[in-house]
Order: sequence, then structure tokens, then C-alpha cells
Amino acid sequence: MAIRKSTAEWKGTLKAGAGTMKVGSFWEGPFTFASRFESGKGTNPEELIGAAHAGCFSMFLSALLSDAGFTPTSIRTSATVHLEDGPTIALIELSTEAVVPGLDEAAFRTHAEKAKEGCPVSKALAGPKITLSAKLLK
Repeated sequence: MAIRKSTAEWKGTLKAGAGTMKVGSFWEGPFTFASRFESGKGTNPEELIGAAHAGCFSMFLSALLSDAGFTPTSIRTSATVHLEDGPTIALIELSTEAVVPGLDEAAFRTHAEKAKEGCPVSKALAGPKITLSAKLLK
């Protein structure tokens, strides 16, 4: 299986410093105390975790649906990552909407729950509570 690498560099103190994060070879972005704990410009680790989780979940759900004989037209997932005092990630809210011809709501929710439990990022993040809102679009 593939091995992936991302990097980060931080310079300076926690509040006055700044850094950059690089995802593989295709994206690099800045992060600061303000972008992580306030509403400053830049990204933060929690946004990147959310993006990774949403992407992983969507792909895993597609695989489960395909294995069950359904071909998803689209799966759109967001991950809202809650950072609380500590700091700690206390909650990740997954919300997904999909168009899957021939699939009923109950079966969709069953597959979505399996994807939430089984995607590799969910497994890696098993510490915080992860919730899911799943909606089948017609």
C-alpha cells in the first residue's frame, strides 16, 4: 500500500510565530496562532484533518455502495472539527449527501454508518466522538 508524507515547519513562539504545512507535493499553506485558535487567515491542522476525513469517508462509502451493487453519482461530505480547551479535538461532525440511483434511505444510512466506522481516517481518529448526518438526494 502507499505511504504518504506531509510536513510542517513552525518558526517563533506560539502566539507570535508562523508556519507552513505542506500536503504531499501539491499544496503548501500558512498557519498561525490566529488561524488555528481565532479567525485569522491561513489554515490549521484541524481543517486538514477535516478534509482528510471527509475525503476518506466519501471514498469508503463509494466502495461500500459499489460492492453492494450501487453506482453513486456523487457523494459530498463535510467534516466539522471542534477544537476545545486543552486544546483537544472533542467532536467531528460528518455530514454527507449523495445521489445513488436505486438506493433507499434506510440502506443508504446503513452504508454511511459502516463507512463512518470503517474508513481508515475514522479508525485513526477513534479518540474523539465522531457523529454523522447522512442524506440521500434524489
